[in-house]
Amino acid sequence: MDESANLLHALDIIINAKVQRPSVCNACETLLVHQTVAKSFLLKAIPALQEKGVEVRGCDQTQAIVPDIKRATTEDWKTEFLSLTLAVKIVSSTDEAITHISQYGTRHTEAIISENYSEISKFKAKIDAAAVVVNASTRFTDGGEFGFGAEMGISTQKLHARGPMGLKELTTYKYIIEGQGQIRP
Repeated sequence: MDESANLLHALDIIINAKVQRPSVCNACETLLVHQTVAKSFLLKAIPALQEKGVEVRGCDQTQAIVPDIKRATTEDWKTEFLSLTLAVKIVSSTDEAITHISQYGTRHTEAIISENYSEISKFKAKIDAAAVVVNASTRFTDGGEFGFGAEMGISTQKLHARGPMGLKELTTYKYIIEGQGQIRP
């Protein structure tokens, strides 16, 4: 979540991305929040997530703002909880968020909530993931939503193919999904 994010959209998007169906590969597992808006946003977002049954784990800075959450560990940053658990980290810039995602992300679906065109463009260009979402819930990245029909199985990483590998299976796409606060019902 960038410092320029629409905070009302951000809250709806994050709750939807985590809570709508937490056991799937496109559910939000880690929330990175820009330090400029962290206090005002997290004081609203964390209680709202907790009301929905989400266990929030945070970095030291996050715990300083909301002390009643568990401390996030290095293991949490790379864990796909697939449950109502969310790790929260405060970052100083989009570049720091991109570095964190590059180190710990699955390369399946990554998202930015921002109103800053330059930061959005940087994020879209530098994130190596099958789907990059802008200002919408990560929950939109699945076969049915893309119009590909029902899914026979899932992949929680960038490369989708399993079994024998040929040129077709080694080709991957990077989908860019841009929204204005959309969430999945």
